[in-house]
Amino acid sequence: MRQPPRGKKRGPLTKAYLERAALHYLERYASSVEGLRRVLMRRVDKAAWEERCDPAEATPWVEDVVARYAASGLVDDRSFAEGKAASLRRRGDSARRIALKLREKGVDGELIDTVLEEQDGEDSEAAEIAAACRFARRRRLGPLRAPEEREDRRDRDMAALARAGFSLDIARRVLDLEDADALEEAMRGDTL
Repeated sequence: MRQPPRGKKRGPLTKAYLERAALHYLERYASSVEGLRRVLMRRVDKAAWEERCDPAEATPWVEDVVARYAASGLVDDRSFAEGKAASLRRRGDSARRIALKLREKGVDGELIDTVLEEQDGEDSEAAEIAAACRFARRRRLGPLRAPEEREDRRDRDMAALARAGFSLDIARRVLDLEDADALEEAMRGDTL
């Protein structure tokens, strides 16, 4: 059986401690409501393992802290989803991958769909193409490969784009671009 870590003996877990932990976490990271709940529950689990609290007693404290911070606006799923989706889109992630990552963070599916629709506007295909171009640039796929390697690596490049969540059509269109300049134009939305 594992023994609790040695070192300074800490006092019992309190609601005030959970509030301070939540504030400290939110000062450093953007979070969804569910993300904050998970962070605080990890603290409770660790304290319970160290026999500093009863999880049945501390769980309502976590729910109370999360509810109060959500009501005050310190934790907001919508603003978190908007910021995270914009960041991932700039990085070159597909809408599928963005939705997956936001679901992992505990954001509601309807909110994810709404945020993606608002950010992509009416032309979601153009946004996907631009993201696929950014992904190809970051990974040096397709038009950014040496001409002698391009045909040999085409299947691998298609697989990389598919794993990243892009459709077959978009992957083909990006990989069929002539060169790096055409890729840059496609990212700006000038072609394709």
